[in-house]
Amino acid sequence: MRLQSLQSYHTFGFDASCTEIKTIESLDGLTNSLALLTDKPFIVLGEGSNTVFIEDYVGTVLLNRLKGITVFEDDNFYHLNVASGENWHQLVLFCLERSIHGLENLALIPGTVGAAPIQNIGAYGVEIKEFIHSVEFVDVKSKRIGYFNNKECQFAYRDSVFKRDRTAERIIISVNFAIPKDNVVVTSYGPLAKLKKTSPKDIFETVVKTRQEKLPDPAEYGNAGSFFKNPIITLAQYFELQREYLNIPHYPSEDGKVKVPAAWLIDTLGFKGKKIGGIQCHEKQALVLLNLSDGKGHELLSLAREIRQSVLDRFDIQLENEVRLIGRNGLVSL
Repeated sequence: MRLQSLQSYHTFGFDASCTEIKTIESLDGLTNSLALLTDKPFIVLGEGSNTVFIEDYVGTVLLNRLKGITVFEDDNFYHLNVASGENWHQLVLFCLERSIHGLENLALIPGTVGAAPIQNIGAYGVEIKEFIHSVEFVDVKSKRIGYFNNKECQFAYRDSVFKRDRTAERIIISVNFAIPKDNVVVTSYGPLAKLKKTSPKDIFETVVKTRQEKLPDPAEYGNAGSFFKNPIITLAQYFELQREYLNIPHYPSEDGKVKVPAAWLIDTLGFKGKKIGGIQCHEKQALVLLNLSDGKGHELLSLAREIRQSVLDRFDIQLENEVRLIGRNGLVSL
């Protein structure tokens, strides 16, 4: 069987292939494909902005192209049912144009709507879990539709029950949002704290401008955005680090813990601009690893592992990759 190239389907742009690519445009198309893939390896791929194929994948890739947005409202909420294949940023624009406010802090996050609950995407003080009412999915084994309410999604920092599902037991087909009509804007993070005007439109424009300035365009240099999560540590560990690093940045997290920017840790160790083969740690944003056009999967793993080990050795903090790494037989651990 002739292998099919995945190079244009993931933003890191490695020249990897798979056994077969199927485009999913309807629920029937999904269930029919699953019926043919019983006991065969497969993965579901949205826009490939958080997935890196580090080598050829021996299996089928299902491209999620499910579309559709339905909106209704009651006295207190805007309710949106959004198909999982819709582009996330386009949904943010859709809401802004209709004066549905709350998602503007999450503008320009790459990927699909279906990826949003998996990652519990967040930026500038807002996480998507605040607006998700429920998630609709197909159970791979039974081929039946199921629902998880917000609590059942088990949202945590860049995490959910769907992300922990390493055996792909559920495929998200739509997300139900409940966005309060009296939503209060969040302007406490980064450049938003300096805004004099804090309308949703001002927040949207500032977030877009900031992300465009900080993050490289995948069309120019292959990348998957932030490679590592920001680690969450105990308050005691933070105070211990602060004795040596007085200006270590931090943000409050849940359960009295502290979130430390991974970019600061990596930058402090001097990794900005460091290269291994065709892979580079971005010179402006240490959280981003770049494919300089001819990078290889093993070079990416080498640099990422060196960064992780160095952070562990210096700060006693274990970094976790935010990016999903796919090897020959599926998910690969860093």
